[in-house]
Amino acid sequence: MRITLHLDTFDADPCAYAILWLDDNSLKWSREAHAGLTLPEWGILRTEPNGTLICGPGGMEPLCALDGLTFGNNSGPFEGEAGRACWHSPECTNRMSGHWHVQCLDGEHIDPESSMFADNRAA
Repeated sequence: MRITLHLDTFDADPCAYAILWLDDNSLKWSREAHAGLTLPEWGILRTEPNGTLICGPGGMEPLCALDGLTFGNNSGPFEGEAGRACWHSPECTNRMSGHWHVQCLDGEHIDPESSMFADNRAA
């Protein structure tokens, strides 16, 4: 399933936002649009019991924690679902709080013509 996710309303910069495309099969994400947030073009998703971590291409350090966003269960994610986002600023140890919400779900499986991710593994 592909999920279009909107991150916004961060306390340090209320105009900052990002629109991410999440793939719950490959556990990767790509950046579709952004302003006021520094993040790479794509990265790795890490699932945890209480939510999902948005990580860079190396998958080690989280860039953002999406509290309550979970995959693989019957209760979500669903369009309009929302929760707290905690941005881990690379410039400092402070965390910016904001929100995430699911804009769109696409359950159709489409084999890509070529991989959109830099590591060339199938998306």
